[in-house]
Amino acid sequence: MSRRTVQILIAVLLTGLWGAGLGFVHWRGDTWFLERVEATMADLRTLARGKKTPPDLVTIVAIDDEAVHREGGYPLARASLARIVTEIARHEPRVIAVDLLLVDAGPADGDEALATALRRQPSVIAAAAIFPSVKQRLTDSRDDPLARVPIAERFLLPQERFSNAAGVGVVNVATDRSGTPRAVPMLFRASGQLEASLPLRVAAAATGESPVIDTDKLWLGNRAVRTDIGQILPIDFYGPRGTIRTVSAATLLDGNVAPEAFKDRIVVIGATVTGGGDVFPTPFDPIMPGVEIISTAIAQLLDSGGIVRDRTVRLVDAGVATILPMILVALLAWRRSVTGFVAMLGVLLVWLALNFTAFFHGTWLSLALPAAAALPPLILFGAVQLWLDRRRASRFAGQSLLLQRVQGAGLERWLAQDETFLAEPLHLDAAVVFIDLSGFTGLSETTGPKATSDLLNGFYTLVDEEAARHHGVVTGFSGDGAMIVFGLPKPDIEDAAWAARFCVALAGAMKTWLTFLPAPVAARIGFKIGAHFGAIVASRLGGQNQQHVAVTGDTANVASRLMEVAAAAKAQAALSDDLLQAAGPECLAPTSLSGPQPTQIRGRSGSIDVWLWHGSESQDGPPA
Repeated sequence: MSRRTVQILIAVLLTGLWGAGLGFVHWRGDTWFLERVEATMADLRTLARGKKTPPDLVTIVAIDDEAVHREGGYPLARASLARIVTEIARHEPRVIAVDLLLVDAGPADGDEALATALRRQPSVIAAAAIFPSVKQRLTDSRDDPLARVPIAERFLLPQERFSNAAGVGVVNVATDRSGTPRAVPMLFRASGQLEASLPLRVAAAATGESPVIDTDKLWLGNRAVRTDIGQILPIDFYGPRGTIRTVSAATLLDGNVAPEAFKDRIVVIGATVTGGGDVFPTPFDPIMPGVEIISTAIAQLLDSGGIVRDRTVRLVDAGVATILPMILVALLAWRRSVTGFVAMLGVLLVWLALNFTAFFHGTWLSLALPAAAALPPLILFGAVQLWLDRRRASRFAGQSLLLQRVQGAGLERWLAQDETFLAEPLHLDAAVVFIDLSGFTGLSETTGPKATSDLLNGFYTLVDEEAARHHGVVTGFSGDGAMIVFGLPKPDIEDAAWAARFCVALAGAMKTWLTFLPAPVAARIGFKIGAHFGAIVASRLGGQNQQHVAVTGDTANVASRLMEVAAAAKAQAALSDDLLQAAGPECLAPTSLSGPQPTQIRGRSGSIDVWLWHGSESQDGPPA
């Protein structure tokens, strides 16, 4: 495997380990740091699902503003509560639940009347658990289903005469940091005493079955109710206040209610009076009465239609938190392009669709956990890849710069834009210039490698700078010589003129360069330039591993031979008449050109007209 493949596999493996670790903590119920985010996500999914029709099992009798006004204040007198319970009992409900704390004693006759009314009908009344202000750390145990049951400091129990007349259930609910009820604990502990919740007591009384506590569930008869860690029941809100059938206590006392609203149903008495304080924010309603929260839990216990979030669901969450980030990191590594990001988006959309669908059908899969498992690895992996990409880009830039130095300046851009550039031979008219150092071979035999290298570097730099300044391309350095082409990569009408000016400027620059060399060196070397204009063939030559740009044809041969003409005439440069005709008669005026004179070229039949450049008093050539 390549080094990059190994890096990707390590990243994917570490991502999976991170997700599995978070998943294990979530499975144990210890991801409190994610619960606020998860609560917000649950609210969004609840609103996206919309209202649900509650089962027709529960009716709320509300002690509302009208009832309080008619009965003379809040809290209601025990005698008034006794009348309400008696009136409800007349319609033969299955169970009456009183979501009011009857802790303090009232007038004896009123308390006795209420106790008598509760005794005549299956009834459950409220108690409350008092918890310490600090967080609890409960030890998990698969062998003890009560290990994570909330532990209270004490219970606020109703008066003994009421608890002797009815069952007692704790009304506390578990809220998040925003105060929204998220679950109803089914059991509570305090000082070795175990108490059931009010919803569980009511459901047991309604079914006539004593609840059996099992790991991650409880049984009501032969029906299992799946619970979360610590025997808590997640709340699935049906809608805003009033979604569960609600009847005013004042209307009930007036006798203006339909008997079917109470017959064989669970009737829950609770306060909805303004300023009563027993309200909670929910996704559907910012001030949901507590009695409707309790009634929702009762309905879900009896109907099994609530939301499920237990250890099995948490195990699925852990699996998603392990696998989903691994897939996303793999996709990010596989195709860091539009295709890769589209694939990642597709995976995320599929996961969201499955999550929302499961929630709509009663299974609460976590959104926050997979997000927490995926985001840090994606950000870290993306940052590392960006850093590596920058290193690669820096290396490629260095290689590109090196290519520019090795390959002709200007050609690298065309090669980068079009990999087929010059793959097929290109026929065009261009100017070709050759320059060669005279006496260099003999000099190199007596000087050391370092001095020889320094001399050639200075020569190459001078030629390269002058070529770039005059829009020429150095197609290659060979020993102590160089070939420069004007017309690559794209021909121009000024190519011949640039070439002619270049010859004059290069001769002047070379003469100046020689004056700065040590006198023994400068005395032994010189230079000669040949230039011609005509048809050339430009192409890329070589095999699959290495190629170079080559310029061939008679024009290149003539330009090379013209250096011999310049040397024989003791001139600095020999330019063909074809070049000057293409450049224009005024290109080099005034100059020290002499000619034209017919000249025989070695290896070529016939002669060509040649102009010679012997230099001028100025060391610089004409302005380019």
